[in-house]
Amino acid sequence: MKGTMLWFNLDKGFGFIQTEHDERLYVARSGFAPEHSPTERCAGRLVSFDREEEAQERDACAVNVVFPVAADPRRARLRHSRMGMAL
Repeated sequence: MKGTMLWFNLDKGFGFIQTEHDERLYVARSGFAPEHSPTERCAGRLVSFDREEEAQERDACAVNVVFPVAADPRRARLRHSRMGMAL
């Protein structure tokens, strides 16, 4: 699934994600993929994640949260020009 990080509190270790379907999901620090740790400035960033249904006393939460890396078009252009490829 995809969504937007609403906020994440580093001191408390949790935050919330707004899904594409306007649902708020809880996310804990342990819900992030190892290479994608939350930072102070992660609010508003796009994320992809898996939804995990919890036990009856708890709501659904997000796990395997990652921040997709957008390709920088300028870097791609430079990489192709070095290889001798015409753009």
